[in-house]
Amino acid sequence: MSETTAPASSPTSVASVASPTGRARAARVALRAVQILLALFFGIASALPKLIAHPTAVESFDKIGWGSGAMYTIGALELAGAVALLIPVLQSVAAVALSALMVGAFIVQLTAFDGQNAATPLILIAPLALIAWTRRTHNGDLLRLLSRR
Repeated sequence: MSETTAPASSPTSVASVASPTGRARAARVALRAVQILLALFFGIASALPKLIAHPTAVESFDKIGWGSGAMYTIGALELAGAVALLIPVLQSVAAVALSALMVGAFIVQLTAFDGQNAATPLILIAPLALIAWTRRTHNGDLLRLLSRR
């Protein structure tokens, strides 16, 4: 066999990449990357401005009429959801909880802001729903952990 020909059992062969296990691994890695990106988005771009009372966040919550208490609460929930997206046993629950927040954000965007940026929460719900569904097996692990106490 020449040096340029890879053996059939080589992990870099086309057959191994196209195999169901190769595709499944690629899908898991891609989903994990999406989770990390969403965690960064919710933690930095969404929660942080609320938690540090950035003027744009304060202005938005004043326009809604909810005040700083709601702003800090929603920021804390988004930050908790971002962290929980990275913890295997909490991933599915976090995705569901963040999806619920996004439904609320969508309704607020439609009612208080005349639909401006209303698509953003809907766009975020799609990958969150995928995470919730794909990682749903962790819900049993979470229930077992909680029932031990």
